[in-house]
Amino acid sequence: MSLSQFPLTRHRHRLLKNYISRHNFSSSTHQGRIPIELANLVAHPTGAERADASLIILHGLFGSKRNWTSLHKAFHRALPHRSIHTLDLRNHGMSPRATPMTYATMAEDVLNYIDSRNLSNVALLGHSMGGKVAMTVALSLVAKRRENILSHLLISDIAPTRGALSDDFVKYINAMQETNALPLGTVRTRTDVDLRLQQYESVAISTLANPLILITLQDLAIRQFLITNLKLPKPSQSQSKPHFNLPLDVLGDAIPELGSFPYDLADPGRPQWKGKTLVFRGLRSSYITDDNEQAFGRFFPCLKVEKMDTGHWVHAEKPNEFKDHVINFITQR
Repeated sequence: MSLSQFPLTRHRHRLLKNYISRHNFSSSTHQGRIPIELANLVAHPTGAERADASLIILHGLFGSKRNWTSLHKAFHRALPHRSIHTLDLRNHGMSPRATPMTYATMAEDVLNYIDSRNLSNVALLGHSMGGKVAMTVALSLVAKRRENILSHLLISDIAPTRGALSDDFVKYINAMQETNALPLGTVRTRTDVDLRLQQYESVAISTLANPLILITLQDLAIRQFLITNLKLPKPSQSQSKPHFNLPLDVLGDAIPELGSFPYDLADPGRPQWKGKTLVFRGLRSSYITDDNEQAFGRFFPCLKVEKMDTGHWVHAEKPNEFKDHVINFITQR
């Protein structure tokens, strides 16, 4: 595709923006509050009876639409009359790099995605950071008096509360930054990088004054999750090296903000989204507790909580059970 064949119009500007987004030209960072175009994986409705309804899926921190590919396909098979949209949030996957990285700006990105495609009757599903984005979208629509755009809200293992993220997230970013800074030839494969992450952790453990601190990079599942962001050079690219394809400086700066939430539970004027809301709580996760579970009802009064015997990655640990709960919830009358 050559953009030179198009005149200097708004149409060409839009084409250029979409071209950059699709080809992941992420070396520069967008600045400002203008919504960005999000990379997406879409399954369009099939069959004669096509419902005017959509399911949108939002991943968590360090994740991407790739992590949801299997469930995306499963939802499409089970919901053939509904369009399925799995998105890369800003600074993740193939979406543009952009600042600021706040829940307000990420929610604006998602709402821009919905509006630009004239989607309605949307079931919005988010995990972890994506769950806070989804809740922010729902609550922001109340102020705009557009809350009926969403039909259902589904939140996986995150609460609408404020608090500092675990220091583990900083350790993950440091580990990936050090890997990216290694000299050419130090690591060549995913296995090399995995071993490097383990070595990084061993050094961290040996210097800890408090032996009770849990270092989770030893968890193979966590390392494998981080490595989904690793970009390996092609064999012909002898002067290139594996690197984590994330704007780690932007994400590092955003860590305090990502522990926050735009709406204050104590504010008597706080908005309420009164649509059907389903919350997945992993009983072996610390993200939703008996205390902060109570916060959901203050923002989302039409609430159901599904408690599952999982850790934080509910959808990955019990995908079939998770899928069935989602489908039953958004199709029930």
